[in-house]
Amino acid sequence: MSWDIEYFGGSAGDFHEREISDAPRRSAWVFNVTAPALVLGSTQSLDVVDVDACARAGVEVVKRRSGGGAVYLAPDEVTWIDVVIPRSDRLWVDDVGESMWWLGERWVAALEDLGLSDADVHSGPMVSSDWSRLVCFAGLGPGEVVTPAGKLVGISQRRTRSAARFQCAIYRSWDPDAICSLLAGVRPRPGDLPAVASLDTPPQSIAEAFIRHLPA
Repeated sequence: MSWDIEYFGGSAGDFHEREISDAPRRSAWVFNVTAPALVLGSTQSLDVVDVDACARAGVEVVKRRSGGGAVYLAPDEVTWIDVVIPRSDRLWVDDVGESMWWLGERWVAALEDLGLSDADVHSGPMVSSDWSRLVCFAGLGPGEVVTPAGKLVGISQRRTRSAARFQCAIYRSWDPDAICSLLAGVRPRPGDLPAVASLDTPPQSIAEAFIRHLPA
């Protein structure tokens, strides 16, 4: 099966409003955010956000359609790719955790092309921390990619009756201060968050390497 590759540039709000069609095809949507954004998981409420701090910093607050914690996006500082497969695809796996293993393996292969040889797919259960319900990169889920320096590829998932949509993110640089300063209520200090790995490679180069390793 071939893949539909689409590139998007714009606001995080516009991108995350995109729906999966009723007759989806294998697709990879490469997203380039053009303005800072705090992207909440589907079950998170605005109560976790310091709305005034976001307004002062010019940060858009949006919700994605997949679960997990908040992710901070800044232009040219994150590689974000959504992967969509129809339910009829051979890549579909009924078990939600195992369903992301193949995707993590493709990321590892792409990262090897970019000179990173110490990345592995986490195939165990969810690894939680004190802040993983609040901040996406504070936990480690099945299929996500980890290095000795910490989690590198975050993956969240949304399923519909017709397809699965996997949302993947890699930081070019990790700045815990940026996300902590935008949260409200009981929130972590930057030093409270687990170590997060980053890859100082242009997002376009990472996307091209990943696309080369999409399965036939």
